[in-house]
This record gives sequence, structure tokens and C-alpha cells, in this order.
Amino acid sequence: MFQTMSSAKAAYGKVGLDIGVETASPHKLVIMLYDGALMALASAGAQLKRGDKMAMSESILKASAIIAQGLRDSLDAKVGGELAVRLAALYDYMCFRLQFANIKCDPGAIDEVVGLLHDLRGAWEEIGKDQTAVPASRVAA
Repeated sequence: MFQTMSSAKAAYGKVGLDIGVETASPHKLVIMLYDGALMALASAGAQLKRGDKMAMSESILKASAIIAQGLRDSLDAKVGGELAVRLAALYDYMCFRLQFANIKCDPGAIDEVVGLLHDLRGAWEEIGKDQTAVPASRVAA
């Protein structure tokens, strides 16, 4: 019974995530990618503290995949210009630092990437606020 109940919870969680992804705006999807990478790195840090190097490695690889295949690969240099090129380089740097963290079990490298992701997520959130703000000229009197 417990296995069935946990399977049902897992399926419900997956459906909830799938629906969230399907209905999210492109802006929200990027926020979700940042959140996923940050959660994976939080797990990696905790696993490193516990000495569970295998689990830490899996979490770092998950975060690296989100950064490389989600964030970096979604950039469009034709539309984003120099900003997209610089972000791609920063994402590459993050992946390099995570490889280092994985090989050397270096919490400092994990923390560095977490800090970069937090800064970018915060900036992306601010951009979203600007997009949803109603110009004063459109407010009904």
C-alpha cells in the first residue's frame, strides 16, 4: 500500500510539474530552470557535507545539465545579441566550475555557481516585473 501511495504522490507531482511547464510563459520557464539548478546545487551541498559523494555528483550533473541544456541552449544570439553571447560564456563557466566542484569535492565552487545563479534569477525576475507592469498611460482614470 505504501509503495502504491508513494507512486501516486510521485505521479501527481509529475503531472503538476508537467502542467506547470505546459502552461508557463517562456519567462516563467526560465525561472523554473534557475530554480531547478539551485535546488540541485542545494542538494549537492548537503550531500557533500554528509560525505555522500555519489549523490553529490548526481546532483551536480543534474544542475550542469539544466544550465547547459536548458539555460545556455535556449539562448538566441541573433535575438539577444551580445548579451546572449555573454550569458552563454557565463553558463559555460558555471559548468566548468561545477566539473571542478565534482572532481575536487569543492563546496566553494558550488557556492560560487549558486551565487551567480541567484543573481541571474533575481535579474530575470525583475525583467518579468517590468513586462507585467502596466504603463501609467494605460491606467484608466
